[in-house]
Amino acid sequence: MSPDGTPGCAPHKKPPPPLDRQSALFLDVDGTLIEIASRPELVQVPRQLAALLDRLARQRDGALAVISGRPVADLDRLLSPWRGAAAGLHGAERRRPDGSAASSDPDPQDADAAAALQWLRPRLAELAGATPGVWLEDKGRTLALHYRAVPERGGEMRDLVARLAEEAGGRLRLIAGKMVLELQSEAYGKGRAIAAFLAEAPFRGRRAVFLGDDTTDEDGFAEVNRRGGLAIRVGAPSATTAASWTLDSVAAVLEWLAADGDA
Repeated sequence: MSPDGTPGCAPHKKPPPPLDRQSALFLDVDGTLIEIASRPELVQVPRQLAALLDRLARQRDGALAVISGRPVADLDRLLSPWRGAAAGLHGAERRRPDGSAASSDPDPQDADAAAALQWLRPRLAELAGATPGVWLEDKGRTLALHYRAVPERGGEMRDLVARLAEEAGGRLRLIAGKMVLELQSEAYGKGRAIAAFLAEAPFRGRRAVFLGDDTTDEDGFAEVNRRGGLAIRVGAPSATTAASWTLDSVAAVLEWLAADGDA
C-alpha cells in the first residue's frame, strides 16, 4: 500500500516518456527541482531553473504549477523571476497562472486544525528545544519538526508527534517526509490542489503530469493516476509508491524537463 492508503505499484526502472505539450505539468520543488539541504533556507537553486519553468509554462499556455510544502511567498523568492501558478503549504495556499489567489468557502476542518496547531505550537517547540539536532519550522498553517541532523531518532520523534497530535484533538494529518514530520489540516493536500487546478483554465482538459520525491507527494500521485495521468517519483524506485515511473535525481528531472523545453 502507498502511504495515503491507495494500492502501490512497483515503478518502472526507466525514465518516463517525453513530455506532451498538451499536458498540465505539476512539479514538487524540494527534492524534485532543487536538491534538499540541511535546512530549507540553505538550498541552492539551479541557475537556469526560472528560465526553464518560464519556457515550459509558455509552451502550455500557463498550464504549469509548482506544488510544495513551502509557503507561496517562499517559492517566489526561490524561483524569481518566475512567478506562475503555485500551491503552497501542501495546497492550503493556491495561486492561479494569472496571479489571482484561489479562495474557497471556509472548511470546518480547517478551523479545528488551526486550534489544534495553536495548542501544539508550544509543545512541539519544547520538544525541539529539549532534543539536540531537532528543530521546529512554523509555517503558520502547518508545523514541521525536522530531525535531519539526528536521523536515528526518527522513529521516536514520529511516535511523540503522533501522540501530541492525537492529544490536540483537531483534524490534523501527520505527513512523514524526508527527515521531517509535518502537521496540517486534513482539508488540504497536494492531490486536492492538483484537482483544483485541473478544474480551471488553462489546466482543464489536459493530461496531468506530476513529479515528486517524497511521501508528501503520494496523494498527488494517486490523484493523477485516477485521472489517467503520469505520476513520476524522483529518486530510488520504491515498491510503496503510487507513481508509475521514476527519474533518478534532481539532475535527471532537470535534464528530462529541458529536453522538452529546448524542443
